[in-house]
Amino acid sequence: MKHIVLVEDDQRLANLVKKFLEQNNFKVSVIDRGDKVIDFVLEHSPDLLILDIMLPHLDGFSICRKIRQKFTNPILFLTAKDSDFDHVLGLEMGADDYIIKPIEPHVLLARINTLFRRASGQSLVNSPTLSFGKLSINKNSRIVTYDNNPVDLTSHEFELLWLLASKAGEVQSRDFIHQKMIGREYDGLDRSVDVRISRLRKKLFDNTETPYRIITIWGKGYLFSATAWD
Repeated sequence: MKHIVLVEDDQRLANLVKKFLEQNNFKVSVIDRGDKVIDFVLEHSPDLLILDIMLPHLDGFSICRKIRQKFTNPILFLTAKDSDFDHVLGLEMGADDYIIKPIEPHVLLARINTLFRRASGQSLVNSPTLSFGKLSINKNSRIVTYDNNPVDLTSHEFELLWLLASKAGEVQSRDFIHQKMIGREYDGLDRSVDVRISRLRKKLFDNTETPYRIITIWGKGYLFSATAWD
């Protein structure tokens, strides 16, 4: 049974979500204030963290920023604001997805199941290891190294890297990446893929101003270079 931690200070909403998720065979722990989250999550290592942004004592952005290096399982933000700023900021801090309140239970369930599928490391190609110069990516252990040094990636970042690297030298459209990584069609406005590409570039020592490892092909998508890792 997957363990989900729900951080929400609206007791009525928290109870409704908890009941719905438990009916769908999840174990759910509810926390109603931000300052209690970090210790609990690091101690219990849940399979998923659902995190409201506006919380007493410590906001969701601060929690995500503090916890992300040690907690690599998926983080799903809840936000009451339909603004690109909230969404992009959350993704830049390492969240895997977001959902806007008021919550539609079955939409929430679909997002959760998508995140779990991505985190499970479903096979994208047959070979368990991809190597490009100093970069090595192992699908089975989910370990990435560059110049023999480990690269710390979240589960979602690993899946994005594997998706791109397994098709090295081929342009992948934003629509294709969005469908594979987010689990829904690209609406022309969602910047989730762009933000995650940016985070991945930084962790892989790409040039963020003029990328040469994960290259933007304007009007088409992104290309993972197979020859830029020496």
